[in-house]
Parts: sequence; C-alpha cells; structure tokens
Amino acid sequence: MEPMRLKTCFLINLLMSMMYIAVVTATVERDLSPECREFVYMGTPPVGIESSTLVKICQRYNSKPRYLTLYDTTKRVPLYSAYTFKRSDGMKSVDVPWMYEPQLSTTSETGEMQSFPQGYMHQNLEDAQAVLGDYTNAIAYQRGLLNPDEHQADPEDKAATYTLTNVVPQVREFNTGPWKTQEHIIRRRLNNYCRGTAYIITGIVPSENHIRQYNMDRVAIPSYLWSAYCCVHYDHNAPYEDRYKFPVHAHYGPNEKDNNQILELSVKKLEDFLKKSTAVDKSFQLFVDDCVPPGSSHS
Repeated sequence: MEPMRLKTCFLINLLMSMMYIAVVTATVERDLSPECREFVYMGTPPVGIESSTLVKICQRYNSKPRYLTLYDTTKRVPLYSAYTFKRSDGMKSVDVPWMYEPQLSTTSETGEMQSFPQGYMHQNLEDAQAVLGDYTNAIAYQRGLLNPDEHQADPEDKAATYTLTNVVPQVREFNTGPWKTQEHIIRRRLNNYCRGTAYIITGIVPSENHIRQYNMDRVAIPSYLWSAYCCVHYDHNAPYEDRYKFPVHAHYGPNEKDNNQILELSVKKLEDFLKKSTAVDKSFQLFVDDCVPPGSSHS
C-alpha cells in the first residue's frame, strides 16, 4: 500500500503542477489568447516591436482579463497598455492597494495581479519588475497610468489599472497638467461621438535615464508618452473639429516639467515619429489597416 500511496501522491502533485503552469502561461503569453485579443482592434496587437526582454501580459483582476500590456522586464516599464475604453464620468471610485504581477517572477503562485506583500519580497520579483520602493524617493516623478482609471467605468476595471506593470515614471507637472487634460479630452470625445468599441493603445518612448536605487538603474524614465485610439463606428454628424479625428487619431507629448505641450496628429504621423525615436522596425503599425475597415471610406 505504501508504494501505491506514494505513486498516487506523485501523480496528484504532477497534475497540480501542470494546472499551475497552464494558469501562468495563459497570462504571460507569447501568442495572445482569444480572451485577451478583445482589447485590440481586429484581435491584433501592434506589429513591428520585437525584443527578448518584452513580454505580453494579459492583465487579470479577480479572475477576469482587463487589458493587455507589453512589458519590458529589463527597463521595468510597460512599453504600452492596450485597452477598450468604457464610457464614464471620469470619477475615481475605487481605493485599492498598488499591485504587481507575480507571473513575471519564478515565485509565481497565481495568474493574476496581487497586492504587494508586507515585508520581505523575493529577489526574483524585484529583478523582473518595478516595486513600490523604486518610486519612494523619486520625488520628481509620479506613478503615471498608461491605462488610466478615468477611461474605465466598472470599479473592478478601474482597480485593475493600479498595478505597477501599467505604470511609468511621469514628471509631476506633465502628469497632472497637459497629460491629464488630454485624458479628459479623449474621454469626452469618445463619450460623445464613439458609437461602438473604442480601442486605445497608450505607450512610451523610453530614454536612457532611469530611476536609480542603490547605485543601480531600476526603472526607465520615458522621454515621451503617446496614445492612439480607434473607433470605427462613430457619429458622422459630429462637429467637424471632432469628426475629422475619427475613426482614428493620436497624440504625444514630452515627459518634461516645461515645454510639455501635447501634439494631436494622425496615427500615420505618430507611427513615423515612433519609427525614428524608438526600437521598432519598418513594419511597425498600431492598428490593422490603420483602423479603416475594408470597403469603407474615412469620412
């Protein structure tokens, strides 16, 4: 009986391990699962961005996927977060602790974001991603959300934005000034004139500067932040100053204390800018066919 019992225990442990692996690999994904493709237009994330240090995270909260992030485990910042816009009044209505992504470290026991542990953190966690201590003494910078809570309506969708894998160091004056104002503008525009699903991708141009801790480069500081939206079904009777910014439009701005004005521009021009300023190849494209469905016209 004893050998049989040992064999049974071994099989149970093996099965549990296989189940664990399935959960984790369904979250940090090489090929996006169908449930995470819903956050990108035509189920296709931006193309032309390749690096061995980049991982796609299907950001999960309370057992449900919420948005997609492309995360750089060496620079410890997201290169972009892709999400679907939800009509909202822009008010923050949740109070949750900052979270991290256990699946980025080898100590993972879950496939979704978790609150930071009290006290000791495994070194593997700090190696792969930013932690709260990185921002503690970085008084010139705030934790800027790429997927902002004001672009979500459901309290759990809002809560899911508060993970450090959705955060970049933003200069305080830029974050609370021009960038926040532009988030309001986009929210109102999509609230008023987008009649279908709006897909948004918000990202950064990393610089060579970092938040440093213990004489080590920890978190890359963006030189620019950028964002683009795609809404195929929109109000064709909207005022021209808004109508010409559909079905697709973009903006970017320098992550600086001064001279940090936002520039609105076409997605094509944003792509040209990013090809010159960051590590993407000639095939780089944010939205399939620039968010113009086959057989339709941009009017």
